[in-house]
Amino acid sequence: MANRKRGFFGWTWYVTWRFLALLTLLLLLLRFVTPPTTSFMLQSDYPVSQHWVSIDELPAHIPLAMVASEDQLFPEHFGVDFSAISKALQQYDDGQGLRGASTITQQTAKNLLLWPGQSFVRKGLEAMLAVGLEIIWGKKRILEVYVNVAEFGKGIYGVEAASQHYFNKPAKYLSSKEAAKLAVLLPSPRNRNPNHLTPYLSQRVVWVERQMKQLGSAYLTPILK
Repeated sequence: MANRKRGFFGWTWYVTWRFLALLTLLLLLLRFVTPPTTSFMLQSDYPVSQHWVSIDELPAHIPLAMVASEDQLFPEHFGVDFSAISKALQQYDDGQGLRGASTITQQTAKNLLLWPGQSFVRKGLEAMLAVGLEIIWGKKRILEVYVNVAEFGKGIYGVEAASQHYFNKPAKYLSSKEAAKLAVLLPSPRNRNPNHLTPYLSQRVVWVERQMKQLGSAYLTPILK
């Protein structure tokens, strides 16, 4: 019997499920294997400095500073903050451009597999991948990858490389204030330096430290066990 030719939708479905299967296998692999690089590192215009460190070796105030600054609902949401997205879309409708609304999970997906920009296509892929990361990785792995691949300066990726570059010491020796200073470098790390903060960013550090105290030192304990 002759093989029936696939129609357009048949080929679309065939390619889609193959792609999703390969993507799932990749995410499963990266659940246990240290990512050798990321999409953003490959696209960097600067020499890349990055040193992986287990989240178990970091003081709790480092991931807490990132969560306090970037995504305080991280332990609660499932990769996407729909209320933040709704607010961002409202701002877009008001002519303010498409920006914000990215959770730490979305930022991890973007840094690892996508590209810079604020298009709806990129945002859609980012949200889809974020849900996948929540299902396959879980919170602890997401946060571990995030603190190791987030950009903290021109070609500086991860808190270990950032700590060595800015403070001349391993990340495990960072103080709570120094962790907050690194946190405020986001989302414009190439234009900021934790040792030369503007008055606005200095106030932002104070705000992050206050948020860390309000959340409590044990805020992330349930997901870091």
